[in-house]
Amino acid sequence: MEFVLYLPQMRISFEELVGRARAAEAAGFTGIAGMDHLAPPQAEDQPMFDAMVTATWLAAHTDRLAVGSLVLCDSFRHPAVLARQAVSLEHASGGRFELGIGWGSVPGELQAFGIGATEPAERAERLRETLQVLRALWSGEVVDFDGHYHSLRGARQVPVPRSRIPIIIGGTGRRTLAMVREFADWWNVHAGALDQLDARRSEVGDARVSIQEVVGLVPAGGDREALTAQVDRRFGFTSPAVGGGPELVDHFGALAMRGIERVYTWFGDFAPPETLAAFGEQVIAPLRGQGS
Repeated sequence: MEFVLYLPQMRISFEELVGRARAAEAAGFTGIAGMDHLAPPQAEDQPMFDAMVTATWLAAHTDRLAVGSLVLCDSFRHPAVLARQAVSLEHASGGRFELGIGWGSVPGELQAFGIGATEPAERAERLRETLQVLRALWSGEVVDFDGHYHSLRGARQVPVPRSRIPIIIGGTGRRTLAMVREFADWWNVHAGALDQLDARRSEVGDARVSIQEVVGLVPAGGDREALTAQVDRRFGFTSPAVGGGPELVDHFGALAMRGIERVYTWFGDFAPPETLAAFGEQVIAPLRGQGS
C-alpha cells in the first residue's frame, strides 16, 4: 500500500507547503495532492492558492513525490489548456504529475463564479468529452472533435507525454463508474462509501483502487480523547481513522486485504512535519515491511 498526503493549499504559505511536502517525501509518502476550488468549501473567506501552480511549485521543490490534485474541477479549464498544462508539468517533473479530475462537487461555486453548468448530467457529460479530448491531444495526432461542449478542428499538441499520465477519477455513481472504466488508472473512493466497494469493483475495469480518509495519529502518551475531539470538530462530515501507530497499521492492513492500493491521507492536525515523520516511522515503514 502507498500513501499520498492530501493537503489542501488553504490557510498555509508556500513555505509551509514545501516544508510539509519535503517531510512527506522523507517519511515515505509517494505523492502529495491538493484541492481545486475557486473558494474553499465551507471556508470561503480563507486564502487559497491555485491548484496547478501549487502542484508545479511542489514538483520543483521535491525529488520523488508525485504531484496533483484530488481532484481538478473539469469546468474550470478548457481541455486543450488542461492537456497542455498536464504535459508541461509531466515533462518538468520528470513524469511525476498525476491528473485527478472530476465534474465538480460544489455546484454553488460554479454558479457564484459563472462557470459551467450546475446540473449533474451536464457536468458529467462535459467531463466525458474532456477526457476524450485529452486522450486525442496526447496522441500527438491532428484532432477533429465534435462534441456538445467542445469542438476542435485540425488541433494538434506537441510535445506528447513522455510516459503515461495517470488519471484518477473518484465517485460511485453510474456515470462516474463508466468513465473510470473507460479512462482512469485509479478509482478513488471516499472512506464514507467503502460499503459500496465490493459491489462496484467489477464496474471499473482494470482501474486500481484508492481511498481518501481523514487520519488522526495518536502519539505515544498522547491524549486520544482530545485528538478525536479535534478531528471530529474539523471533519465531522466523515468517519476518521484515529489511533496509535499499531492500530493504524492494522486498519490500513485490513484495507489492503480488500484490494485498496493507495490511501490519500488527510491529517486532522493539518499534517505538521512531526506528524508526517511519526506516521512514516509508525505506519508506512511497518506496512512496507509486511509487504516485503
